[in-house]
Amino acid sequence: MFGAIAGDVIGSVFERNNVKSKTFPLFDAASRFTDDTVLTVAVARALLHGESPARAMRELHGRYPEAGFGPTFRAWIAAGDEAAPPKSASNGAAMRISPVGWAGTTLDEVMATARRFTVLTHDHPEAVAGAQAVAVSVFLARQGASKDAICDHVERAFGYDLSVPLDAVRPGYAFDLSCAGTVPHAIRAFLEAHDFEDALRNAISIGGDSDTLAAIAGAIAEAHWGGVPAHIAEPVWAVLDAPLREITQRFCAAWALPIRAGAASSAASG
Repeated sequence: MFGAIAGDVIGSVFERNNVKSKTFPLFDAASRFTDDTVLTVAVARALLHGESPARAMRELHGRYPEAGFGPTFRAWIAAGDEAAPPKSASNGAAMRISPVGWAGTTLDEVMATARRFTVLTHDHPEAVAGAQAVAVSVFLARQGASKDAICDHVERAFGYDLSVPLDAVRPGYAFDLSCAGTVPHAIRAFLEAHDFEDALRNAISIGGDSDTLAAIAGAIAEAHWGGVPAHIAEPVWAVLDAPLREITQRFCAAWALPIRAGAASSAASG
């Protein structure tokens, strides 16, 4: 979950200024949290409190209306509680869902919760599949599943082709807001990585919706490698404001997310 936030913050400066290389500075004066972080924290808050995810998302949108929310999500906010959910297949369903992979105790529970949290704003089969694929990947990674096992399960359960190397994707990849055009590449970025930082660099290097790609890859990488390295965690904590930091810390404590040495002390002092 914190890995998703780290990916969002690092990817934020490249979303509209793509880099087609793995060589770039991790942080910049313009690095910030976006709607990816806000909605990830909303999902975490809903799981912590047992509250309606719709309520949590609406309240945090109200607190951070300029975080970069897409037009479909903003229309859902404006339509009010009684409106029908949009038939959206966008990657917004997948970018926020990683806390479900930590809070779930069984694969079936993760699948069901990911669907329930998704159809509120993305009532389309591709969006549900994308969110479930990310949540399940996080769940399997935190359970100690190998990369091969995660890959095999995702391909069988969701029909994604995760065999395409990023080197083949990178030259022609452009901005793609769909789950189907985002989630497989983000998972592949994790599969090709040798550590947490490399997963983020892989995801950002293909271009496109960089913060969301990195958020998804970072969420899975965090679970696989046992946390976010301190040299990344500390600057990310510094970017978050007090309310987002507090919810994130409480979620991490509740589900024993393995944030590495240096991260927690930075958060407490920030």
